[in-house]
Amino acid sequence: MSAASNPSEAGAEIRPFRIDIPQTDLDDLHDRLARTRWANELPLDASGPQAGPVPPGWEYGVPLDYVKNLVEYWRTRYDWRAWEAKLNSYPQFTTTIDGQNIHFLHVRSPEPDATALILTHGWPNTVVEYLGLIGPLTDPRANGGDPADAFDVVIPSLPGFGFSGPTTEAGWDARRTAKAWAELMRRLGYDRYGAHGNDAGAIVAPIQGRLDPSHVIGVHVNQIFSFPSGDPAEFEGLTQEELQYLEFLQGFVERAVHDKVQQAQPQTIAHALADSPAGQLAWSGQLFGEVVGPDEILTNASIYWLTNTAASAARFYYENKHAEHPTGPTTAPIGLASFAFDFRPIRRFAERDHTNIVSWSEFDRGSHWAAHDAPDLLVSDIRQFFRRFR
Repeated sequence: MSAASNPSEAGAEIRPFRIDIPQTDLDDLHDRLARTRWANELPLDASGPQAGPVPPGWEYGVPLDYVKNLVEYWRTRYDWRAWEAKLNSYPQFTTTIDGQNIHFLHVRSPEPDATALILTHGWPNTVVEYLGLIGPLTDPRANGGDPADAFDVVIPSLPGFGFSGPTTEAGWDARRTAKAWAELMRRLGYDRYGAHGNDAGAIVAPIQGRLDPSHVIGVHVNQIFSFPSGDPAEFEGLTQEELQYLEFLQGFVERAVHDKVQQAQPQTIAHALADSPAGQLAWSGQLFGEVVGPDEILTNASIYWLTNTAASAARFYYENKHAEHPTGPTTAPIGLASFAFDFRPIRRFAERDHTNIVSWSEFDRGSHWAAHDAPDLLVSDIRQFFRRFR
């Protein structure tokens, strides 16, 4: 399948894009990092409340040493230009959909019968989340796989995130994003395609299957966000392992400060993030932790900082909180890849909200950011899920 060369819709042109951050912006970033005013914190041996299974020293949130060490690396050794060149080594484009600029990577497979696959990142990640998957997905022949498993990949920046730039009007929730993705794939000339998502992407991708069923062949996600309703009868018959999953989920939700703040008052936190790169780093660090490598953490933080999209990315949470949600279950074919150090859904709750779960994989390693710390497992599961639809 080839990209449409003459989009029929007025204003629907697809424009080549290249990242080229002015040196003055990088100089300003380094100057701000050098003048960081550090927060205080309690001594590490102080006794305090325990917030579930959190690493030592993280009970009160992102620790000072974590931020100091990364800020020093960011200021003195991190090479933005190298990462800029790495991003620019992939074909990038922008287009305008529903009045919003959309940035995306579009990497074609060398295999002629490749299936199209759109991958949606999460927060505080960016398109950087999937860079390591591009080679294995597009060119399995060169990466120890079966060429029949090849994909053309489309990796967009969520509206309001990174190089898509800030949103300029209200309403950019997951549903509107999924609708924009359907239009993006239409403009690229794909009449059938798969969707994958992690974190925020795992909210968008199933909605794509709901909104574009005649073109979406299947939806693969790392999480299924189906939770107990509160009815005690729902807990009857749960295994001990499933009860432990629920306990982990409760701890995850209680610690998800970013979720609560950005749902309630995204503009309030945005003022601090727009003025302090160290603050942007710490805000991102609460979810990245020590799972993602320092270069990847700093590349993501740099993208939010250099594009000044902390506010609009935060608004995505507010919009989803206040959006109307579907009342009926999703019927698109769903595949789950659940990783060991992420919260795992309970199948009975997942099947209440998604009636066509055709693949359910649970792995003994990997985290919320499996594309970073278990890419082999994630690629393998994506391949096996979509084989049935080729």
